[in-house]
Amino acid sequence: MPLLRSLAAPASRQIRRWVLDAFPRGESGIDYDRPAGDPGLFGPDSVTWRVHAELPAMLAGGLCALMLQTLHPLALAGVYDHSNFRDDLVGRLRRTTGFVAGTTYAPMGEVDALVARVRAIHARVSGQLPDGRRYAADDPDLLTWVHVTEAYGFLKGCRAYCRTVPDRVADRYYDEVRRVAEALGAVDVPASQDQVRAYFARVQPLLRVDARSREVLAILSAIRLPVPLPGISRDVFLGAAAALLPPWARHLLGEDAPHPLRARAGSQLVRRMAPLFRRALGDGTAPRACRRMGLPSAVLARWPEGLE
Repeated sequence: MPLLRSLAAPASRQIRRWVLDAFPRGESGIDYDRPAGDPGLFGPDSVTWRVHAELPAMLAGGLCALMLQTLHPLALAGVYDHSNFRDDLVGRLRRTTGFVAGTTYAPMGEVDALVARVRAIHARVSGQLPDGRRYAADDPDLLTWVHVTEAYGFLKGCRAYCRTVPDRVADRYYDEVRRVAEALGAVDVPASQDQVRAYFARVQPLLRVDARSREVLAILSAIRLPVPLPGISRDVFLGAAAALLPPWARHLLGEDAPHPLRARAGSQLVRRMAPLFRRALGDGTAPRACRRMGLPSAVLARWPEGLE
């Protein structure tokens, strides 16, 4: 074991540099260390703390969610008409990552502030599609769609690339993580794998690929994170993200999705890198939250008692 750790150390250092270049610390201003004993929205006995601690799964799963979100014209419109994603997609990804990390691991006062800030932003975002349909970012149905795509992507990424997730653990995850969506105003949020599958089946008639979808996907496929080997990094994680898409979404996206060979290569690389990410980020938000609760981060290596 010491030999293996010494051999992995250079790679872990490179991965640490990659992560900190892509997602610089301190930008959110969130204090993950105080007050001691504050479990936040989920706490150390949750499945959510364990799933969201797997950064490769979160990155690939988050990109999978973005691909899915381009399929819903009303949900996409808020981003398309009201954000600067064309000029600052990296900034948008960082802010989304910060929100997910904060609502997962921050103490409750920080969570409440994050939710209030996002709700205030959503309240200012509304408009009309070219076909006359109205949309609003605080529409409960659209909030549910965005949440479900993200939760699906994070869980599928964890299963595919990081660790075995028993079905009852997966069901618990969906039941827990909907707290964030409900705090933002979502309603009828699926709370199990079966409910997520039924939800996707209901919403599919509303989905399509159009000119706006293709524009956003093209920008996403050209993103250059400020990291070493930005093009290769992008292709690896976009490929791994595409491999997580449900079959009906891959069919809808068609040639607009990354090529299957790219998806296969990306998924294999991300799976092999997952242990290195864990070694490289021993002082990340999940370990800091554990220390706030007086616990070693090793507790996150096991599913909560009774679910294994």
